[in-house]
Amino acid sequence: MEEGPVIHLDSRSFDEVVGSSDKPVVVDFWAEWCRPCLVMAPIYEEVARELAGRAVFAKVNVDEAPELAERFNIMAIPTIMVFVNGRPVDRLVGAVGKEGLLAFLSKHIRP
Repeated sequence: MEEGPVIHLDSRSFDEVVGSSDKPVVVDFWAEWCRPCLVMAPIYEEVARELAGRAVFAKVNVDEAPELAERFNIMAIPTIMVFVNGRPVDRLVGAVGKEGLLAFLSKHIRP
């Protein structure tokens, strides 16, 4: 895994990271060609830095891991999913601002 607030997951690493975390795991499903995804990327990174230690933040490129997109029924990107104890508990579809992302995550991540 790489350094920084956001780790990049693929089909091989996804279940291990999501399933073994004792914190909520927030996963951004995205693609390089997706403009809203690119707009959302710096917001996601900033929130990941602010909430570091309280959750694990990850990204999955749907072009590189289409089986994960299919498995979690990702129909539009960006889609941000929250996993608790290895299970999906919530999702947010579409780009939002920092306040919108923080509000969405506040249901699952303690301040």
